[in-house]
Amino acid sequence: MLVEQLYTGCLAQGAYYIESEGEAAVIDPLRETGPYIRKAEQAGATIRYVFETHFHADFVSGHIDLARKTGATIVYGPNAKTNYEAYVARDGEEFSIGKIRIRVLHTPGHTLESTTYLLLDETGRPHAIFTGDTLFIGDVGRPDLAIKGALTEQDLAGMLYDSLQTKIIPLPDDLIVYPAHGAGSACGKNMSKETTDTLGNQKRFNYALQARSKEEFVTQVLDGLTQAPLYFAQNARLNKEGYESIDQVMQRGSRPLGPDAFEAAVNGTGALMLDVREAAEFAAGFIPNAINIGLNGQFAPWVGALIPDLQQPIALIAPVGKEEETVLRLARVGYDNCVGYLEGGFASWRTAGKEIDTVESISAEEFVQRHAQTPAAPVVDVRKPVEFGPEHLAGAENVPLDTLNDHMAAIPRTGAVYVHCAGGYRSMVANSILKARGFDNVVNVEGGIAAIKKAAPTLIEAGEPAH
Repeated sequence: MLVEQLYTGCLAQGAYYIESEGEAAVIDPLRETGPYIRKAEQAGATIRYVFETHFHADFVSGHIDLARKTGATIVYGPNAKTNYEAYVARDGEEFSIGKIRIRVLHTPGHTLESTTYLLLDETGRPHAIFTGDTLFIGDVGRPDLAIKGALTEQDLAGMLYDSLQTKIIPLPDDLIVYPAHGAGSACGKNMSKETTDTLGNQKRFNYALQARSKEEFVTQVLDGLTQAPLYFAQNARLNKEGYESIDQVMQRGSRPLGPDAFEAAVNGTGALMLDVREAAEFAAGFIPNAINIGLNGQFAPWVGALIPDLQQPIALIAPVGKEEETVLRLARVGYDNCVGYLEGGFASWRTAGKEIDTVESISAEEFVQRHAQTPAAPVVDVRKPVEFGPEHLAGAENVPLDTLNDHMAAIPRTGAVYVHCAGGYRSMVANSILKARGFDNVVNVEGGIAAIKKAAPTLIEAGEPAH
């Protein structure tokens, strides 16, 4: 028996490859099918099943393409209704994979179709559970994403409590817990950086499994939930209704365009120019009106949070050699309408003598000096409220990055406006958006609050603790 976790840090997502006696199954695959197919081919195994724990909201699953390419059966738990061929299993139903079995445990709460899969080894002994978004390491799935009709988040939280109490907690302590997500995902609020654990440890240390009543559980789980990213509902719809083949998406998006052709494509399609280089490179020179969301960060979630329309045409400016990776990472969250990329990267645009723009970017030490000279100069902190609350620069205005488009009226258009985040990634994203909206007075503070605190700790004030 082989169980392998394929963890993708950008999405904080865990997919699973399971194999026994020449047969295999994949649980919650990402959009790209190659890694799973190659694993099976190298082992001489046949992928029989693709198990889905639920209709994922934060990424587009690869279940449809993987089933089409391998002949595998897509399996959901009870209550799932799809627009493509899939097998909807009964609670308690078992599936054989070589000498092992997968048992369906219907665990509604995160969504109505949410299902946990219990792995039974060659002897029939429980070995592991694949919990999807029902149980995380340190947390449980948020119950506010599948609200419809008269169903409330309190109702779903109550279902989740019942699922945990009746289906999960009674299982043996030595079971390995394999969740769909870890720290960094917006599907929970208190997830650990660890990506696996034993169920016994979770019973002891996971706050959500300590509740003494359903009422207490509902209160704890709903407390402190932030608004779900806008793209979540759209990704869940794609996973339920179907989507275009990843091969077609990659072929269309991986089209090299010289500077003139790139410019024509942007003008002709209304494409958003997405520059995925690192913040410092972007600040030193970029195509006017391009938006910077760097690959070396939580790229896909920020794209999803800041570009509301999945059908938005996108023209890429990427480091040379990273173009196809970028197209794929966009497709993972449903952005399938990439029209091509700037061949040769930003250097080719500069060489062609075309117009460029820059963002003024200063060190924390220089910011401290300027702040001493003009202490009334506005400072915008684009961190989340839970980050801003505990400590922040005295007098700073908190405008979380994912709300920036709704709060631009509060940002002055004259005089220097200093923008920072925790470490520099989000502030450059914010600056690029502001520059594209005509704010030519923004100044990026490199290193964010961490660097400011190191340079001048007396400028930092404490506030409300994070919840």
